[in-house]
Amino acid sequence: MTDRRPTSAFHAANTDPAVTDRLIAALDAQAANPGVRRLRAWARAGLAAMPGERAVDIGSGTGSETQVLAEDVGPDGSAIGVEPHPGLRAEAERRAAEAGSRARFVDGDALALSLPDAGLDAVRCERVLQHLSEPARAVTEIARVLRPGGRVALLDTDWSTFVLHPVDPAVLPALATIAQGTAATSDAGRRLTQWLTDAGLTVDRTGADVLLHDPRTVSLPIVQGLATAALDRGLISEEQRDRLYADLTAAADRGAFHLSVTMFAAVGHRPG
Repeated sequence: MTDRRPTSAFHAANTDPAVTDRLIAALDAQAANPGVRRLRAWARAGLAAMPGERAVDIGSGTGSETQVLAEDVGPDGSAIGVEPHPGLRAEAERRAAEAGSRARFVDGDALALSLPDAGLDAVRCERVLQHLSEPARAVTEIARVLRPGGRVALLDTDWSTFVLHPVDPAVLPALATIAQGTAATSDAGRRLTQWLTDAGLTVDRTGADVLLHDPRTVSLPIVQGLATAALDRGLISEEQRDRLYADLTAAADRGAFHLSVTMFAAVGHRPG
């Protein structure tokens, strides 16, 4: 989300209002997912931001979790969302003002945070690293800005865990290829602990949750996007695409549809 190269719709270079509206809708749908809510609550408990602390949410999107940080640190603390996408940042500011939240939002780059060394008590970063071509560098930046004893919570998806059913076995590899290609670092979820350790941080706990998607809402646009991309790249035929839609629609009607991906989380701290 914060790498300036536009490899993802979340990058700052993608400022088309129509794209921004789709991003906001996608983030809102994700925030309502039970698996996301469970893993966020788990990470919040592990991060344990306390009154009076300085906290930052990197890649804050619409700002919902930055507002949670603001509640945790209270009026004597500070909660800042770093978000390079101007449309998302404007929406986060609007929502915070409407909610009366003390959360603040600033432009910024995860690869070069405009923050002093060892100045933060808590940092969270959710589904940002998958969009970066240099995610380890971003985690090193997090380590730099944390004070000794400061905590970090990383949450991210591993796209190799993408599961869709029912799908023709001849079509599934093409959809999996497209799904894994939606992110600059598609295996980010499995690498969180490695990046924390390599940055000199101590891993305290790890967690995961399977994000199950409702076939009538989030899943349909996801499947259509994957199938369209696979068709455009010549990986499937129009007949295979149409059969995929028909099979999944029929499966949804009889309660046999399944689409899921796994999101992982790791909480750690800076020693010292």
